[in-house]
Amino acid sequence: MTQRRVNAGERERLRIRDGAFTGPTAGLAPGHVQANLAILPRALAHDFLRFAQANPKPCPVLAVSEPGDPRLPTLGADLDIRTDVPRYRVWRNGELVAEPTDLRDVWRDDLVTFAIGCSFSFEEALIDDGIEIRHITVGSNVPMYRTNIPCVPAGVFSGPLVVSMRPMKPADAIRAVQITSRFPSVHGAPVHLGFPASIGIADIGKPDYGDPVPIGPEEMPVFWACGVTPQAVVAQVRPEFCITHAPGSMLVTDLRNTTLSAL
Repeated sequence: MTQRRVNAGERERLRIRDGAFTGPTAGLAPGHVQANLAILPRALAHDFLRFAQANPKPCPVLAVSEPGDPRLPTLGADLDIRTDVPRYRVWRNGELVAEPTDLRDVWRDDLVTFAIGCSFSFEEALIDDGIEIRHITVGSNVPMYRTNIPCVPAGVFSGPLVVSMRPMKPADAIRAVQITSRFPSVHGAPVHLGFPASIGIADIGKPDYGDPVPIGPEEMPVFWACGVTPQAVVAQVRPEFCITHAPGSMLVTDLRNTTLSAL
């Protein structure tokens, strides 16, 4: 019998499922789309979908599950959302209560999974163009910050935009705008360049999520809308129960990054 071929995305998911990898997924399975997660009770799913549609920069939806179904077949044939992310966050009434590596003990039949596009996907295109991605270079998680930019509210959901930051020389920043504009389903072009205080970031060296990275004297911070935004929204809205990914620990899918380019 012919053995089924396993692609790099599935191979990494199996490694994660077995507990062999629990760290940040930046640079994992090159060429494969990664996704942020928001997992909510069915009663909140419609409002969250409306929120995502109203805020496509931070929340570009790649797939939505059926209630209680841990599968996302359009993102991977052998994908189980309960086991295939290195680390999750479990929230109760807006408070972070656990960061498990497996959801089977907390899974519910009414949970709906939203897979949201991730900037790790467009990083490959930046690297291919010769642009350095600092957090990959230094082996850390990408720095992420809550801003003073409000998301468009929908239903019960509202809250601040979260951004991820990559330091770049001005010429590289201009090229990055051109490149990432082709990827609207994974946050698209940056939302802000330079002057972090103007978007409510008091200390660039103290990210709200992820790790700080060095910024050279000839570099500027470049900010993209980030799929961690739902976590800031959860902290503000305080739903009774929900699950997200831990920042930087994404779902690795079977999709190829090249399929996301709009051009």
